[in-house]
Amino acid sequence: MLKNPIPKVTNKLQYRAIGIVNGKFNPHDSEELNRGYLTDNKGEKIETVILGKALSLLKKHIDLKKSYFWIVYPKNKNTQNLHLQVAGIWDPYQLNDFANNSSQKNFSKLLEELDLKDNYFSVRGVLVFVNSQKKEVVIKICSASKLQNLKNKNFKLVIKGELSLELLNSFVSLDVIRDGNSLKLLNYEVIEKNLPKKIIS
Repeated sequence: MLKNPIPKVTNKLQYRAIGIVNGKFNPHDSEELNRGYLTDNKGEKIETVILGKALSLLKKHIDLKKSYFWIVYPKNKNTQNLHLQVAGIWDPYQLNDFANNSSQKNFSKLLEELDLKDNYFSVRGVLVFVNSQKKEVVIKICSASKLQNLKNKNFKLVIKGELSLELLNSFVSLDVIRDGNSLKLLNYEVIEKNLPKKIIS
C-alpha cells in the first residue's frame, strides 16, 4: 500500500499547511542536525528546521549526500522568505511498508499516482487579507493542537495569487506550488463563506 505523504482531509473545515519538497538537507552544524537548509534540484536554498519525530528518522536512515522527498510545514512572513519545518520523509521503498521488488517506479511517477508533485502544498484556512496590487493573499491557519501553552498556535501564510475581496473571511482550500522561496496559488476552492462582508469599493 502506497502511503500518501499528504493525507486526505478528514474534516470539511480542517486547517492545514503541508507540502512535499525534494532536496538535500544541509545542517548548519554537524553537532546540531535539526537546523539547516534544504537545497532543491535547482540549487535554491530554503531555511529548514527538522521537527522532533523526523529527527530520529534523519539520524537513523538519511544519507545527507542524497536527495529525499521531505514532508514539510511552510512558514513565511512575506513572499520572499519561505521557512520549512520537516515533519517526515517520504521514501516508499526505504521507510514505508512498500515491497522493494514491487515496480521500481521513480518517486515522481508514484507522486503523480497520488495526484501530487514535487513542491506541491495543500493550504486550508481563512482568507484574512487580499492585496490586489501586489497580487498576494494571506491565509490564517489555526493549529489543531490541544496544548494551550504552544506558541504560534495560529499563523499566517502569504501566498502569491489573486482571490476576490468578496471571499474575505471565507474558509478556502488552496493548491499551492513552491517557486524558489515563494508560494504561488495554482487553484482554490471555497469551502465555506462563513462571514460574508460586502466590500464597498
